[in-house]
Amino acid sequence: MTVVLDGRSLTLATLCEVADGTPVAIHPDATVRMARSRLVVERYLRESIPAYGLTTGLGMRAGVMLSADEATQFSYRTVRGRAQALGPPLSGRSVRAVMVARLNTMLDGGAGASAAVAPFMVEILNRALVPVMPTIGSIGSGDLVAMAAMAHAFIGEGQMLVDGNVASAAQVLVAAGLAPLSLLPKDGAVLCNNTAFSTGLAALAAVAARTTLEALQVAGALTLEGFRGNSSPFGAAVLRLRPQPGQVAAGDAIRALLAGGELLGEGAARRLQDPLSLRCMAQVNGAGFAALDDLDQCVLVELNSSPDNPAVLVDEGVCVTTGNFHLSRLAQTLDGVARALAWCATDSVSRVQRLMSAATSDLPPLLSSDDGDRAGFGPLLKPMEALRAHIIHLSNPVPVMASHNADGIEDSATFAALAAQKLADLLAQLRLLVAIEFIAASQAVDLRSTPISPPLERVHHGIRQVCAFVHEDRPIGAEIEAVAEQLEGLVELAQA
Repeated sequence: MTVVLDGRSLTLATLCEVADGTPVAIHPDATVRMARSRLVVERYLRESIPAYGLTTGLGMRAGVMLSADEATQFSYRTVRGRAQALGPPLSGRSVRAVMVARLNTMLDGGAGASAAVAPFMVEILNRALVPVMPTIGSIGSGDLVAMAAMAHAFIGEGQMLVDGNVASAAQVLVAAGLAPLSLLPKDGAVLCNNTAFSTGLAALAAVAARTTLEALQVAGALTLEGFRGNSSPFGAAVLRLRPQPGQVAAGDAIRALLAGGELLGEGAARRLQDPLSLRCMAQVNGAGFAALDDLDQCVLVELNSSPDNPAVLVDEGVCVTTGNFHLSRLAQTLDGVARALAWCATDSVSRVQRLMSAATSDLPPLLSSDDGDRAGFGPLLKPMEALRAHIIHLSNPVPVMASHNADGIEDSATFAALAAQKLADLLAQLRLLVAIEFIAASQAVDLRSTPISPPLERVHHGIRQVCAFVHEDRPIGAEIEAVAEQLEGLVELAQA
């Protein structure tokens, strides 16, 4: 299949498809809009009308007027002068997400790019070429320096990744049968002065966060089975007594995971009230889903809108200064998700400890198959708490601080890219934590030896294909990592 981009309907799922290699094409209507937009740009050049970054310099040089010839050279200078990003490069998947984010936001005409830019980006995506894009360079008030690395590769002066190795972009383009992109006036700003770096990374993190939280829901439900928990907090009427966003859906999903098992029946619970980490899963996980819903909506706006400065208002025929590159809302929603997931992670650790407590769970101490000299799952609390500490550290918000760029003209920053990268790092830790809860809950289910619901029985079977029952003490770190790699599959088993 080919994803047809129109600048207005890119979804998170479709962005992930392109990031994973699905080819793209441009909708004809978008080509018409871009052509109309470019006519406005050419009129500004022809009539020497002041427009930031088009007929003037950038930043503190915004008052310097450029001739038409100087405007062309200025596009190249914009790229070369700002390709200053540092650090390890993004993965190929992340680079593709960034590229499709910028390509799509060009298609409504607000960017005013020349006719060659969008088709060239299509070729780069469809030929699986990956510009080297270092991770450090954006402060979230546009991604100017971070995005310049991509543009630098496009003009054949930067670098690209080939089979994981860094190569000259010029050589890679020749090998692919492509000439370097020739920049016209404004093209340098179009490729550099946008928000695609932050937005592409945020989109990938949003999708990964939802999958991880769904997996945590399944792990928590399996813990309820192993604990023989009280299901009354997940009753439909109970959840709707105080229907905070996310809570009802999270609780309904947990009840569906328990459907067909004994826990939903009268008298099945061992206790009148369970510890809060079990009893309040709908509230805690629901808050996570509500934060994710906010993030999804925010990212969708960024993916299908123009972040350009200046922006072309096609119907009005003018180029105007904007602040649409400033990513305050995106940074805040990313941090909101990180904070919500930190609470989810904290309760996951608590649930596993409650399973290991014989006094609380009525299971053998430390989930051991013998209550003698076996360590059981006790030592796993240390890596779990280490993971939790890392997650809580990463859940701290990005700094609120001024910027001193452009001699004080660009005096505000949002650090949205950092928020997106931080969330992705947090998710890598959380996946390991979820995997440990899956394995501990499976151990509890086996020790309890009572029937569980069909959806969770499928999940339990899937876990046992990777991690066998822990009878004698053994290292299971590699098995935890293997389960963490299969969270998506476990969620699918639960939903089958």
